[in-house]
Amino acid sequence: MLDGWVLALIIAATSVGSAWIALLLLSLRYDRAPVAPSAALSELALEPAVFLFDNEFLVDATQPARALLEAAPMGDSDWARLSAFLAPRFDNFSSVFSDLVDRGRIEVKSRPRGIGEAPLRLIAEAAGGLARLTLIDPEAEGRGVMVDGLSQRALEDEVEQLRSVADHAPMLVWRENAAGEVIWANRAYLLRIEPPDADEGALVWPLPRLFEPVAAGNVLRRCLGADTDAPAWFDVQSHALDGGVQCFAVCADATVRAERALREFVQTLTKTFADLPIGMAIFDRQRQLQLFNPALIDLTQLGADFLTTRPTLYAVLDRLREARMMPEPKDYRSWRQQMSALEQGAAAGHHVETWSLPGGQTYRVTGRPHPDGAVAFLFEDITAEVSLTRRFRAELELGQSVLDAMVEAVAVFLPSGELATANTAYAELWGDDPAGTLGRVTLRDSLQLWQGRARPNPAWAELRAIATGASDRTSWSGEVVLASGQRLGCRFLPLSSGAKLVGFTPLAAPKGTRKTAASLATAVHRREAELALLARGV
Repeated sequence: MLDGWVLALIIAATSVGSAWIALLLLSLRYDRAPVAPSAALSELALEPAVFLFDNEFLVDATQPARALLEAAPMGDSDWARLSAFLAPRFDNFSSVFSDLVDRGRIEVKSRPRGIGEAPLRLIAEAAGGLARLTLIDPEAEGRGVMVDGLSQRALEDEVEQLRSVADHAPMLVWRENAAGEVIWANRAYLLRIEPPDADEGALVWPLPRLFEPVAAGNVLRRCLGADTDAPAWFDVQSHALDGGVQCFAVCADATVRAERALREFVQTLTKTFADLPIGMAIFDRQRQLQLFNPALIDLTQLGADFLTTRPTLYAVLDRLREARMMPEPKDYRSWRQQMSALEQGAAAGHHVETWSLPGGQTYRVTGRPHPDGAVAFLFEDITAEVSLTRRFRAELELGQSVLDAMVEAVAVFLPSGELATANTAYAELWGDDPAGTLGRVTLRDSLQLWQGRARPNPAWAELRAIATGASDRTSWSGEVVLASGQRLGCRFLPLSSGAKLVGFTPLAAPKGTRKTAASLATAVHRREAELALLARGV
């Protein structure tokens, strides 16, 4: 037990001693005076970036110069890449160096990069038909800057990633200085200036502007190639930066095409609505008139000056009531309730009303719900349709009256064999009124009825064969005897459209039951007079 305590004390003492020795060495290190750079460090000083050009062909360059070209923006030649780097930094770069041969030597300074930062110096010299350019950074000159390898790699990777993102961005991105000159642009912008099949080295700096200036924070639509067969549309926006603006242009061709298609569709609908004979009025969710067509003015006699003020639904209905263009209400309260029911029915679903106007017209008013709470009302003049329906109904009633006035019992069958109509004499003869039968009565059913109430006779077989098409004959006449002993003259006639007529005439009718031709004609004339009065009342 004692040996363990001794061992622990020895370990603790050793640890404390080691800590004091480490503190002593650190204090000695930080108390030493800074050591001046050695000759080895001096050799690591930055070598100047020197370029030797023959026209636009790079003849030779120092290692820093080649590294600068590799990091410079895109270009078709070494001179284009160097110009892309220098032009945004030196004012009037192209014009200043165009007369290098005449001047022999030119030295310029870049525009200030920031407060307290020294500008770059560029020295251009003409020697033996070649141009020697020296780029000097006064802040880095003679410093012997040493950069950690991992940090340098991280910076290069990040720059490469940012450049790749900018070059592959599906939009035009560029930067302008305070003078409005384009000093940087991504690949998409450069390809708009210089197509891929353009001559090498066609780019000049500063780059030409593609769009008119856009105030910072705004988004405006601009067109490129408006006078060509394939104009390109862009939504351009800019953001203010120190010393310039950053601009973006997003392709808007799909949006422009969609807007053009929508505009053409609306124009087509407008033209269609204008030619419709049905009056149309669309009210928004606040029940204010938003859209109407000319037919509404013609049908409702509401002036265009009133409709263009976008009145409410109830204002329109009030004006219709005043113009007697809707059914005359018993009182205002019941009318308001009726109009509220009309609005609610139209908003809830398909709602149809028929208005019989005091002037004799008949309107069909249809209400339909629309998205976002809107309601559409359609006003259709159905006066001619109603008159035609009434006239057709009157003609049917006249025809039925004529049939009922006949002594002969007549039944008419459709091409399908279904009973279409029969007269009163038929119902009295056979004790079966087709009008009171809810089911479907066919020719076969009728043949069974007739044969069951008559005495056996070969005539029934002949009539069945002709009626069902088993015989080649198209018409037939014969005589049958009822179970009561009454003799009937029977005939079968084909009608138009495949219909069939079967008639039964009593051959020995009781006295006083046969109607004369004169009484039949009198009944027909009386019915025609009634129909004429009815038509004038419509």
